[in-house]
Amino acid sequence: MEMKEKVASKFEELFGAGAIMYASPGRINLIGEHTDYNGGFVFPGAVDKGIVAAIRPNGTDKVRAFAIDLDQSAEFGLNEEDKPAQSWAHYIFGVCREMQKRGVKVKGFDTAFSGDVPLGAGMSSSAALESTYAFALNELFDGNIDKFELARVGQSTEHNYCGVNCGIMDQFASVFGKKGCLMRLDCRSMEFEYFPFDPKGYKLVLLDSVVKHELVGSPYNDRRASCERVAKMLGQEFLRGATMEQLDAVKDKISDEDYRRARYVIGEERRVLDVCDALQKGDYETVGKRMYETHWGMSKDYEVSCIELDFLATVAEECGVSGSRIMGGGFGGCTINLVKEELYDNFIATAKAKFAEKFGHEPKVYQVVISDGSRRLE
Repeated sequence: MEMKEKVASKFEELFGAGAIMYASPGRINLIGEHTDYNGGFVFPGAVDKGIVAAIRPNGTDKVRAFAIDLDQSAEFGLNEEDKPAQSWAHYIFGVCREMQKRGVKVKGFDTAFSGDVPLGAGMSSSAALESTYAFALNELFDGNIDKFELARVGQSTEHNYCGVNCGIMDQFASVFGKKGCLMRLDCRSMEFEYFPFDPKGYKLVLLDSVVKHELVGSPYNDRRASCERVAKMLGQEFLRGATMEQLDAVKDKISDEDYRRARYVIGEERRVLDVCDALQKGDYETVGKRMYETHWGMSKDYEVSCIELDFLATVAEECGVSGSRIMGGGFGGCTINLVKEELYDNFIATAKAKFAEKFGHEPKVYQVVISDGSRRLE
C-alpha cells in the first residue's frame, strides 16, 4: 500500500504525527450513462484506484490542506466567504460547508491527500475526493449522517461549489462500493441492489484516450436541459419510464436535437435492465452487445463522443472484443472494454499501435478490479 505510506509520511513532514487515514475509490460505470439526472438506472462499481487522505483535527477554525500530486497547499476558514482560490480546494471546502449545513460541527483540520485515479479518465476522481472527506469528517466530528447523505454531500459540493450540475451516481458508487459487485441504483427512488460481477474468462480494461475535457458550464448542462424540455412536453418530471411511442408522438413539437437526446436516454434505460438480466444468467456476451449500443447512441444521438473514442470502440469491434463504450460524461476520457482473456493481449497491442499511428500517442491502459467503498484505513 505504497500510496498510504506516501500520504502518511508527507502529512508527518508537514504537520507532525497523529493523522488518521481514509480512502475512497473511483468508479467505473458498466452501463447507464447520462441516465442519472433523468431519474433512470445506473450500474456502477467501485474500483481499486482512488484517493487516500491523512487527516487530523488541529484545534483551530482553519483547514490546512496539501495536494501531494499537485505539490500545492491551501488554507481556508469554514465560513461561506472563505472559499479558497485553488479549484482543487473547492472540493474539500465544499464538503466542510455541506457537512455543516447538515448539523455536523466541523472544525479546523490538517490534511494531505494523493490519488491514483487517473484524472480526466471518467473515473470520478472528484467524487472519490469528496467521499473521502465526507466519510472522514462524519467520523472525526461525531456526525451522525448515513451513507446516502454522505453521497449527497459530495453531489451538493459539485453543485454549490464546483459548478457541475451532476447526478448522484459517482458519489454513491464511491461510498457504497463492494468488492466483487456492481450496483444498480434507481436514481429516482434511490433504491439499490448489488449484482455479483465475476466475469470468469473476461477482463475489464479501460483505454484512456488521454484527451481531456472540461465539463463546467458545458455541453453537459445543455444535454440535461434538452432532456428536461422533452420530459416536460411528456408531462413528466424526468424521462424515466417514457417510451419511444410517447417520444414519437411529440416528435414534431420538439427540435431534432432534443428528440435525439431523448431517444438515447429512453434506449439506455432499457439497456441497463437488459444487462441486469444478462448478468444474473452469466451472459456476458449480451452485456457486451448492450455496451456497444450505448457507445454508438452516445456518439450519434447524444453527441458526447469524440473521434478518439469512436476509433477505440471501432478497433475493439474489429478485434472481437465482447463490449466497448465511452465511459463517463464523454468529450474525452476512456472506453471501458469487456474482453475475453484469450483476445486481451492482441487487443491491447493492436489498439495501442493503431491509436498511436493515428493520433500520435498511445492510449493508457488500466485493468480494473471491482473493490470496496469509502473506509478508514487501519
